[in-house]
Amino acid sequence: MAYDEQLANRIRQAFGTRNDITERKMFGGLAFLHRGRMCCGIVGRDLMVRIPDDEFDAVMRGRHVRPMDFTGKPLRGFVYVSPPGFRTAAALRTWLSRGERVAEEKATGPTKRRPSRKTGSAAGRRRAIP
Repeated sequence: MAYDEQLANRIRQAFGTRNDITERKMFGGLAFLHRGRMCCGIVGRDLMVRIPDDEFDAVMRGRHVRPMDFTGKPLRGFVYVSPPGFRTAAALRTWLSRGERVAEEKATGPTKRRPSRKTGSAAGRRRAIP
């Protein structure tokens, strides 16, 4: 799926020449990462934005917003915003700031520990203490 290159340029312009923002192709579109954490992206013509948990329900009541359902199951913490929702530069900047704030919080908060993939090996098993 192609993404809206005009929207990508608008987002690049809004972020300016900052070195803490990077781009990566994801979800069949383009993602923007703040210090390595996804904050927003583009899927087709829609803006995808990361939303703070405590604001999610309020944001979902807004116009031009729907849950991110990339896999067919809504993903809490992310929304799609249709083009009328970010028509102006100010509206786009508001969405981008919201996503940046969440990425910043995730970067400074505790990280989830991933389970070891070494199943069946001695490194992945615990030894019983006699």
